Amino acid sequence: MTNDRSVTDAAGSTGPQHPSPADERTPAGEPARESSEPGTPAPESSEPGTPAPESREPGTLVPASRPPEPAPSAAPAATRRAPWTLRRRLVLAVVGLLALVSIVIGMVSVAILRASLLDELDQQLSAAADRSRSALEGGPRPGALGLTTPSAETILNGPAQPPGTLALVYDGTTVTAGYTTQHGEIRQLTSAQASILAEHASPNGPVTIEMGSDLGSYRVVATSTRTGTAYLIGLPLATVDSTAAQLGLIIGVVSLAGVILVAALAAWIVRLALRPLQRVTDTAARVSELPLDRGEVSLVDRVPEQDTDPRTEVGRVGSALNRMLDHVDIALETRQASERKVRQFVSDASHELRTPLASIRGYSELTRRSGHDLPPDTVHALSRIESESVRMTGLVEDLLLLARLDEGRELSAEAVDLAPLIIDTVSDAHAAGPDHVWHLELPEEPVQIVGDAARLHQVFANLLTNARVHTPAGTRVTVALASEPGAGDPGLARITVTDDGPGIPDELQTTLFERFARGDSSRFRGAGSSTGLGLAIARAVVTAHHGSIDVESRPGYTRFTVTLPLASASDTD
Repeated sequence: MTNDRSVTDAAGSTGPQHPSPADERTPAGEPARESSEPGTPAPESSEPGTPAPESREPGTLVPASRPPEPAPSAAPAATRRAPWTLRRRLVLAVVGLLALVSIVIGMVSVAILRASLLDELDQQLSAAADRSRSALEGGPRPGALGLTTPSAETILNGPAQPPGTLALVYDGTTVTAGYTTQHGEIRQLTSAQASILAEHASPNGPVTIEMGSDLGSYRVVATSTRTGTAYLIGLPLATVDSTAAQLGLIIGVVSLAGVILVAALAAWIVRLALRPLQRVTDTAARVSELPLDRGEVSLVDRVPEQDTDPRTEVGRVGSALNRMLDHVDIALETRQASERKVRQFVSDASHELRTPLASIRGYSELTRRSGHDLPPDTVHALSRIESESVRMTGLVEDLLLLARLDEGRELSAEAVDLAPLIIDTVSDAHAAGPDHVWHLELPEEPVQIVGDAARLHQVFANLLTNARVHTPAGTRVTVALASEPGAGDPGLARITVTDDGPGIPDELQTTLFERFARGDSSRFRGAGSSTGLGLAIARAVVTAHHGSIDVESRPGYTRFTVTLPLASASDTD
């Protein structure tokens, strides 16, 4: 729950305003107040029955209302499948090749075995055909008194015929067909089965015929006796098929077990082989986490010597990485030495300039107030000298503060209640910019941090001055304070400064917090104009308090967000 406090009353109890240096945000053009762009105030409705908005004078406090919120971001694109790691690709490549080779070997082995068994069965079939011919030719002649004609039973009852033998005999007038079971019984073939035999049998050699689900596949050969009796003889393929299937099953089971074993061994071997590469990766990861962009950095991490052997692929990578880290370390040391000299120069120059600037200002004031009659141009020149010395003194003080912060000097640490600090800052801004509409949103409970109250006041003053100077009259500026509890820590304090001005150009947002950053470098910088250090000081002070500051802007909406760690219970005691 928020409490909207009046800055008008607070402004009456405050002393003279101490403006902070104007900051570096330049409006990206001032759109008309009736603009329909997102984030700009909507025009008054002229439709009948629509109540007109309440008219307010600039500089008055109105009930706080939320500024336009940024448009929700687009839904994230569909997550792409994560790429395979080198370890997975190597293991899968080995396993895949082994499985492919095993399948090929199994198929070739089964095919060769089946062909061999089929040749053996054809030999058995040829022997059975010879025995059948002998049985048919050695039996009684057709037409003899008291004798029977040749039939399938003659063949099936012949000597050495194996179980499952199939026979069909055609003596020119009669067709007989039958087969023997595994128990030696002779059974007749159906007319459909006999037709299949007669249709597919060939005198050119053995052929495979499917006899249906009852009998299965048979290897059949057609021939005839010297007397002209045609007959078919067949042997079952069940033994051949079962032997080939059994071999295929054995090869499949053995291959599967071998693939699983090789996969485990390959994973272990690849893991061992990639350990040097993992150590190189760990070194690069540790270096990547170092804050190389600021402060004094010493790169002590290097790839172990055992992983820099140029005779191996990983060794060449590790050696190249070590050489690169050596060059980066030298470059960082050179940069740090240069920055140290620059900071020392700025600090020394700022110290040395403070006294002569104070003297210039003092003598100009003394001369102007001496009571002597001076020509108007001389009075004007003295006033310009005095104003420029004041501006130069502020610039020197800002440079000296940044130099001290860069050197890492500790700020004062005391419990600070942010609500009164923000009230005072907004009151000063209200007095300096009565042509703007100021809003203040504060929580009911106090929000305390540990820090330097004077420097934090300067941060908030810089942000409000930035919003006041770079937005047109009538702009609504909202300052909000909120606390966010943390899971294992006291949480965060969040301060936002939001306005509905013209916004910040996109090309300026990337360098907004840099020193001497301005939206228009060619613009005349008169008294009280921006030095380009306000937001740089704000970021340096917030960073020294272990916080963060960022900006989000588009036409009609600009928000600066300052995040600071809350004070713990022991800090506020």
